[in-house]
Formats: sequence, C-alpha cells, structure tokens
Amino acid sequence: MSNFVEIRGVTKIFPAGKGETRALDNASLGILENEFFTLLGPSGCGKTTLLRLIAGFEQPTRGDIILDGQVLGHQPPFERPVNTVFQSYALFPHLSVAENVGFGLQMQGIDAVEANERVQEMLALVKLDDYTSRLPQQLSGGQQQRVALARALANRPKVLLLDEPLSALDLKLRKVMQIELKRIREDTGITFIFVTHDQEEALTMSDRIAVMNEGRIIQVGTPTEIYEDPADRFVADFIGDTNFLDAECCAAGEGRFMLAEGVEIQAGSRNDLEPGQRVTLAIRPERAAIGDSAEALMSGTLENVVYFGTDTTYHIALAGGGRFQVRIQNRDGALRHFQVGDAVGVRIPPDAIRVLVH
Repeated sequence: MSNFVEIRGVTKIFPAGKGETRALDNASLGILENEFFTLLGPSGCGKTTLLRLIAGFEQPTRGDIILDGQVLGHQPPFERPVNTVFQSYALFPHLSVAENVGFGLQMQGIDAVEANERVQEMLALVKLDDYTSRLPQQLSGGQQQRVALARALANRPKVLLLDEPLSALDLKLRKVMQIELKRIREDTGITFIFVTHDQEEALTMSDRIAVMNEGRIIQVGTPTEIYEDPADRFVADFIGDTNFLDAECCAAGEGRFMLAEGVEIQAGSRNDLEPGQRVTLAIRPERAAIGDSAEALMSGTLENVVYFGTDTTYHIALAGGGRFQVRIQNRDGALRHFQVGDAVGVRIPPDAIRVLVH
C-alpha cells in the first residue's frame, strides 16, 4: 500500500538570537490514505512544527512534503487540500452554528443550496443537527469542538490536521470525543493526522503512532507495537509506566542476563548481543507479580500501595537497590492484602522483559 502523505528528510530550523533552533531534524515518515495517524511526544519535540509544515503555515528548511503524489513545495495553506482543527476552536462568536460551519464554503463561492446541504450533512455527522441556530457561547466545550470539526470537514479536505483539539476538555468528555473522532474518521474516510502529548489518547485512537523527541522521529508503529516492543528507553519510558533494570549479557543468544546486584534473570534472547554487553531490561508493571519473597526472583520492602479502582500499584524498594512497581488488576473487588513495610517478592515471566541496547 502506497503512502498518501510522505515526509521526506524534512528539517526545520528557526533563528534564535545569534544561533538557531532545530525544531525538526531530517524527519521522514509515510502516512496511509484513510489512516488515523498520531504524532506523539513531549512539549518541544517538533510534532506541532511538523503539523504546521503539512498545513503550509511554515516552510521546511530542507526536505519535501508530498500529498497524494504532489510535492506541496511553497503552496500557501488555502491552496492545500488540508484543513486544521486547533486547540482553540476559533469559532466566530456572532455567527450561528450553521453559519460557522458554512463560512469556508461561502468564502469558496459554493452555491448556497449546495452549501446548505453540506452544512446539514456535517452537523448530522457530528450529531449537532438540532443546534443550527445556536451561538457558540450557548454550547458546551465538547459541542464547540464538534462545530470546529464540522467546519473543517465541510470543505471535504483530503487530510484533516488536529493539533491537540481535546486538551481543553475535562477527562470524561475527552474520552467521549476520542471515540467520536474515530467514528467520524471512519464515516468520512479522510486521513487524520493528530498531534498530542497524551500517551493514553494516542494508544486509544490511532491506527499508527510516530513517537518524536528533540525533532527526531524515534519509532513508528501500531499502538501495540509501540507499547509492547519499544525501540529504546525513551519510548519505553514515555509510553505508559515502565520498570528499568540495568543488566549485563551473560551469553550470546541465550537470553540470560546478570542484574547489578548479582541476580541472574532470563529474558527474550537476542542474537545481536555479546557476552558482557550492558543492556537495560524494561518491564511493564502489569506484567510482573507480587508475592512471598522466598519464592521470587527479586525481593524488597513494600513502600507504598496506591489504589486506582480498577487496579492497585505496589511500590517496592528492592533489596539490591532501586525501585520497582507492580500493578495488579482488582478483579471481583478482591485486593492483595499486602501492607506497607512487608517483605515481598517480585516475579517476572521471561516474555514480559524487553531488552534495550544502550
């Protein structure tokens, strides 16, 4: 399957005093048609800069952006087949919902009858067809966001760019809108490129994710690939909670590693390691188990117990130094009855361990 949007070796440098800031550093990736693709990373990683380059609000210092086989070059935003939904919905306060949605169509000179039909179609798509005459200030935050979406979709862009559009919503409404955005993307067949720093949001909504840091694209993959098989320590640390253990390879291809405190641990084998090579072992808290210290691979003292409703996280100070988290799901309301100060053990199945090379 060929790429619908291609980013080829894009670098963006901004002047900064007497020096410069490299917001993007030779970034390359491909996005498929009709895909829900997310750019994920911490503040300042370059994700919004990349979105603005696709939109045409900025121009790359080097590299090309290609959409549906066409090199966009220095085309201004209004000539590109894309629309953008920003964090602030930027609705016109003096215009009704229907007038806001139809504003872009009016500017394009679309016939009034066709424009009205398209406005009604978009409002039905975002489930606001009963709100046509209301003003933005008469709407909730979630409803305003739907109007902004309808306005952006009314021009039938080939690509919809979304710059953290859910960040101003409360948690429950944000979760509702995550599902709604997925539904709208499926109903329209438009390619969505979504920017967020929220890992849960990215995992919930995306077909694929590009994890970014310091202007570089670190890893591209499905949510499962990104979470279960991170490319390096940054990705493992940024996506969800992760325990890290420093270790040394005991024998090439055998999956045996020696922890810093002298405990040998079995993990997935890698043929690219040499005996004595230093590595980091990454373990998700939900993949480990807590129990009696006499039966466990590692032992320690329980420092804290945090109840989250659906699960409980146990914070353990390891006997050999360092900290470790174990997360247990609270099935049928049953909780593990460990108390702070208890001596506990940690069990880790070999297939739960990811070996990260320094």
